[in-house]
Amino acid sequence: MEPPAPSDIARLRIDRTLAPVRASRRRRWLWIGAFAAIAVAGALWFALQPRAITVQTTAVVTSYPSQQFVVLNATGYVVPQRKAAISSKATGRLEWLGVTEGTRVKAGEVIARLDSRDVVAQAQSAEANVRATRAALAQTQAEEWEAAAQLKRNQDLLAKGFVSQAVVDTAKARADRAVAGVANAKAAIGVAEANARNAEVAVDYTQIRAPFDGVIVSKSANVGDMVTPFSSAIDSKGAVVSMADMSTLEVEADVSEASLAKISVGQPCEITLDALPDTRFRGRVSRMVPTVDRAKATVMTKVQFDAIDPRVLPEMSAKVSFLSQEVSAAQQQPRLAIAPDALVARGGTDVLFAVRDGKAVEVRVVRGEKIGELAAITGEIRSGEKAVLKPPADLQSGTLVKLAQK
Repeated sequence: MEPPAPSDIARLRIDRTLAPVRASRRRRWLWIGAFAAIAVAGALWFALQPRAITVQTTAVVTSYPSQQFVVLNATGYVVPQRKAAISSKATGRLEWLGVTEGTRVKAGEVIARLDSRDVVAQAQSAEANVRATRAALAQTQAEEWEAAAQLKRNQDLLAKGFVSQAVVDTAKARADRAVAGVANAKAAIGVAEANARNAEVAVDYTQIRAPFDGVIVSKSANVGDMVTPFSSAIDSKGAVVSMADMSTLEVEADVSEASLAKISVGQPCEITLDALPDTRFRGRVSRMVPTVDRAKATVMTKVQFDAIDPRVLPEMSAKVSFLSQEVSAAQQQPRLAIAPDALVARGGTDVLFAVRDGKAVEVRVVRGEKIGELAAITGEIRSGEKAVLKPPADLQSGTLVKLAQK
């Protein structure tokens, strides 16, 4: 066989343009296979995941046993039954003020004082006049004694014939004038003492005193202000302070006239204050104002506290629940409560399934008394948490749940 000619060898070469095409097709099939494997694995993972079941829920709430006896609710404000705006019967400039808001005072205690120099001077003058009239009485009594003695001597001399009847008559007239002078001096003393007492009262009017035991709730005047009984002068003050007897605090509540048949004097009540929402106070209806507010169609009802708490202050907003029967202190304590349909028996005890982080968590509870349509419970549960309502018999702790749309 003859070897190829050089020109034929030059024409022989490998066509390399088809190699990249084959490699690209191979990589494409590898990617498709990988994606298919991932899709199959994802589908298997999703198929094997646990499914969340849809459940109805109810809330764990805080309830009070006493509320099941409520027949009517009303709103009002705390007010003192006994309060006063303290002023002075005299007119003067306020010289001293010994109290501030919140000061507790006793009946008769001096809480303020007016400038009293003028009335003190008048009182001193009246006392001096009393002393002068008493001195005048002593003088007239001495003259009376002397006139009586002279009359007796002249009468003795007349009996012996040494003096005439005219001399005796003159001595008698003098003695009568002396007696009248003593009576006049005694009357003058009475007048002077009365004036002195009036002056002392005027001085006492400058001492502003507390009329009863209570607490100062507001201050209307300051040292240096002019105080008058009726605040008629320009820039003058009528009341210096206002005070209230905290032992007479009560609630004034407006009750619709259509609901009057549900309440009566002496009826037990439960009082709650916006400032103390976690505390419930017992009280009772003390009286009802015998007139209807035409504009609001309500009757003012006064509700007194069974016991006054020092935290209760005038003008606090209050809610009054009128009860059908007396309640105990235990019935006023808060209870956790839930709808009975959320409780099931598991293992000889009551449980509920709390919804926490999207899962049903079994919580053991102890069922208590019935509060209206709810059941009191105790256990590791908090107010406001959600629990599964009518849990299925096969529901287990840890099961994924989702809330049903209402």
